[in-house]
Amino acid sequence: MKKTMGIFMGMLIVCFILFLSGCVGTSADQNTDNTKITISMAGGTALVPIAKETAKQFMENHPNVQIEVSGGGSGFGIKECGEGRITIGMAGRNLKSEEKEKYPDLIVYKIGVDGVAIVVNPSNPINDLSKDQVKKIFSGEITNWKNVGGNDAPINIYTRDEMSGTRDTFWKQALDKGNITDKSVVVASNGEMKAKISADENGIGYISIGYVDESVKAIKLDGIEPNQENVKKGIYTVYRPLNLMTKGEPDGLVKEYIDYVLSPNGQKIVKDKGFLPVK
Repeated sequence: MKKTMGIFMGMLIVCFILFLSGCVGTSADQNTDNTKITISMAGGTALVPIAKETAKQFMENHPNVQIEVSGGGSGFGIKECGEGRITIGMAGRNLKSEEKEKYPDLIVYKIGVDGVAIVVNPSNPINDLSKDQVKKIFSGEITNWKNVGGNDAPINIYTRDEMSGTRDTFWKQALDKGNITDKSVVVASNGEMKAKISADENGIGYISIGYVDESVKAIKLDGIEPNQENVKKGIYTVYRPLNLMTKGEPDGLVKEYIDYVLSPNGQKIVKDKGFLPVK
């Protein structure tokens, strides 16, 4: 009898231990599900407003996700993503052939289209420049506003660094790959460019159309208004894609986030931020 009771008690203890193990396993699974996930994004500053707002909306529905967004320029975003230091790269241009060769695993997702506008200070009387005038201004051949119908004042040129997708688009499509004078002031982002031009009555530069507001004046190029509607019509020709990218096929929450940006809600954010959606 005692032997039978001992066996019975032993079985109870084993069952109790297995029960506890099951409870611990369930708790661990729950903790895994609730583990904080960080998605890092960096690159073209034109995409930052889109990334920040879509990240905000996505995180509200996924409280265990933290999305960190920073700039640095399109070239920086491509390099950092290609080398695996960030989760998602952002670029306001397509990959260059040498980048495709160096980072063959990069997968690109076009999320929008954006024009690049030439901007001056709102006090500047100039409203329109020809492409030839723009090329001569940025090369340093024309140095006074009076030579293009403006005030008798020096032209202060602002540009972006060579990692910038905005610069790449402007240089190729507005300047036909012409020279940019080394006397120009180099700024780090669309936001900084806008701030510099708004503070300099003799300044000229270029920014994403999505960044244009009353603090600067976007001028016509060959008589064409730089707005997204004219980009859509194909009559304003200084524009570029807005791309996200990952190193290899994304899965899990990274894929969910990219899908969200391309969803109707995500594309509405692209439009609301002043860019052209792709869907």
